[in-house]
Amino acid sequence: MKELIEKANVLIEALPYIRSFYGKTFVIKYGGAAQKDEDLKKAFAQDVVLLSFIGIRPVIVHGGGPKINATMEKMGKKPSFVQGHRVTDEETMDIVEMVLGGLVNKQIVSLINSQGGRAVGLSGKDGGLIKAKKKTIRRSASRAEDDETIDIGLVGEVTAVEPSVILSLEKEGFIPVISPIGVGAKGESLNINADDMSASIASALKAEKLIFLTDVSGIKDKKGEVLPTLTSTQIKRLMTSGVITGGMLPKVQASINALKGGVKKTHIIDGRIPHCLLLEIFTRKGIGTEIQT
Repeated sequence: MKELIEKANVLIEALPYIRSFYGKTFVIKYGGAAQKDEDLKKAFAQDVVLLSFIGIRPVIVHGGGPKINATMEKMGKKPSFVQGHRVTDEETMDIVEMVLGGLVNKQIVSLINSQGGRAVGLSGKDGGLIKAKKKTIRRSASRAEDDETIDIGLVGEVTAVEPSVILSLEKEGFIPVISPIGVGAKGESLNINADDMSASIASALKAEKLIFLTDVSGIKDKKGEVLPTLTSTQIKRLMTSGVITGGMLPKVQASINALKGGVKKTHIIDGRIPHCLLLEIFTRKGIGTEIQT
């Protein structure tokens, strides 16, 4: 009986959050270990389906870099990166579209549907969802006039989001699953960073939350302890002081951009923890770092 009462208490603890978030949109960037481990994949799908059934509107944006790398190598093509961006010629772009839009996207859709959800796969090209332009990379020299512009190919940055296709799917109870590919001014496909695309979509939808699933437990202080709640101002201080570095920087910058775009809160959580979404959203303490204005 004690165990049953404890289960009831868990549900009661979640009740105010369920009430508060009913009808709201959560954009979830899905990547890292949660996208590779079979048990974590199943737990993620269950979390998403549960969110949908209780009236929350999840929108999934996914990456797939390791799968792209593996496919390129099988095809005899070596992946190349500049300042963290994949150099994307036309052949590589074909591989990116094939892997992200054709393989990874459909696997996630199938996974969610297998748990009772109603997921639909999209790319940023569908319904004119993501308009983009080629991203410019500059290599700094000792003198500003000697700075070099580097062409990294068909890599894009978002210029506009047309969310009507997402809103239409949400209205009918579907769960959009979106691969990070946009369309340029000439109709060309552009490879877009999934963190940046998540922030752009969340801003366009005025989402309640933008949640990043990562391979770390959250943003940590100098002592290595997770900081449960931060503001944009505190984040900038941590970036300036060098506490936030490396792979966390793109997610933090995307979080700041999303908050500026009207998203209520962003979360950086550990996707290696089963049911991490439920633990972050429906418990008082959460498990990661929550960022707010």
